[in-house]
Amino acid sequence: MRPDSVNLSVPRWLLIAGLGSLLLRGWLSVALPITGDEAYFYWWGVYPDWGYYDHPPMVGWLIAAMRATLGDTLWAIRLPVLLLPAAIGGLLWWALAAVDRTRAAWAVLLFWLAPINWLNVLITTDTPLIFWSVASACCLLIAERRPRLDGRAWGLYALSGVLLGAAFLSKYFSVVLGLAYFVHFALFRRERFAAFAVLLLCALPGPAINIAWNIEHCWSNIMFNLINRNAGEVFTWKKPATYLAMMVYLVSPVAAWLSWKHRAALGAAFRAHRLLGCLVVVPLLFFALLSYKKVIGLHWVMSFYPFGFAFIALGLPVQKLRACAIGLAVLTGLHVIAVVGVAMTPLERWQSISLYKSIVRTVKTAEMLQQVDAPGVVLMANAYTPASTYGYALRRYVPVFGVGKFHARQDDLLVDYQAYQGQTIRIIRTDRPRLEDYSPYFDSVDLLTYQQSGITFYAVEGKGFRYEAYRDGPLTEVLRRYYRIPDELPLTACAYCERVCGQSRCPAAAPAAADEADREADAP
Repeated sequence: MRPDSVNLSVPRWLLIAGLGSLLLRGWLSVALPITGDEAYFYWWGVYPDWGYYDHPPMVGWLIAAMRATLGDTLWAIRLPVLLLPAAIGGLLWWALAAVDRTRAAWAVLLFWLAPINWLNVLITTDTPLIFWSVASACCLLIAERRPRLDGRAWGLYALSGVLLGAAFLSKYFSVVLGLAYFVHFALFRRERFAAFAVLLLCALPGPAINIAWNIEHCWSNIMFNLINRNAGEVFTWKKPATYLAMMVYLVSPVAAWLSWKHRAALGAAFRAHRLLGCLVVVPLLFFALLSYKKVIGLHWVMSFYPFGFAFIALGLPVQKLRACAIGLAVLTGLHVIAVVGVAMTPLERWQSISLYKSIVRTVKTAEMLQQVDAPGVVLMANAYTPASTYGYALRRYVPVFGVGKFHARQDDLLVDYQAYQGQTIRIIRTDRPRLEDYSPYFDSVDLLTYQQSGITFYAVEGKGFRYEAYRDGPLTEVLRRYYRIPDELPLTACAYCERVCGQSRCPAAAPAAADEADREADAP
């Protein structure tokens, strides 16, 4: 039987997809242990601020709000992402129903059938970014359909700008959304460029907050996103090929093939719905160009993902939308079977795979820590993922000992290692460490070993922490690698530089610092 001949009732399948995915995600939200990224962001919620080392502050504010209103539990922290697909579906319906109610329903159904909306329960910086981006775009879509610039239209343009500013406070990928807006107005709506100016004006508080925070915090966001994380990137054909394959996977091979086959219909849809077309084409081209240097991660495109399904729903022949829905349902079904199977498999069955140590560390965190924690001992880890998950399990902050890598350096803002002068520190590791790497920073060091689920873990116990030696070693190396702040950037304060070299802007070190070492295992 051909897919487009199957009797598929859209309202019935909306109910099935909406409730089915919600129930599955609800189970996963309590069944899956916290991941390293989630635990890292959790501490942003514990210490809310106007910004953080890696990104603007929105996800930290969101987690702080969940903790304050619903309690310090994993399900409460994950509740926003649990409800996100329903919210996005409602926004898509709101924006598209006035154009074509039937195709609006198809857009929501296709989006809800995507695997990510059945399986994703992880709270990340992308969670608020997706919501604010789609909300901003939906306001603009409705404003653009107003026949004249009346009060309601101006209000929608202004609201779209405010929401764009909120998206900027979630993640810098919102700039691509602003670029799509600019292309639309520059090419197709020059007569409403004043409305675009109002939109941008209303979005400015977001960037203003971010810039003000960066001026007082070493320009950490800019250094991370534009400089440190891009060092050493080179072109390989694998990167754009991976991006193309990822995009085919995200929309499903069936929808990708039908979109190519009916590209003339999609071209007509672009001409009829130019703003929506820009919301799809501009990010696709932007990330395609970027993929020649960077590996484009799946999460990079998530804030534009719903627009792709909306565009397909408005452009393809209705009978072909049935084939898209069935293709997505099959793809999602395979994912669900695989994930449920993995979740139901006993931990011991995974002993033969290379990731088993990391799985044990994630699943058996509390049991591990019981063996190594002790009164009067400061626990640390050698990288941010274990440090964050250990801290979440203990409900006390666990710092990273050593240089670490270019990402997830919130320690630089939160931790003053001088406070540990003379104390006993245990650095937990999954691999066997070399004690000579640690001996310069302690009066004495010993190696502790312990077992968990058949795996041997290690801890370096250093007694009598020597702060001065640590400052002149790892902390100064961090300064050389990650705090070469350009002179052109105004700076009023940088707590990390002040702790290490006694001034807000330390003398720039030669760039020979360890760009390649960023790709090596963490070590002091």
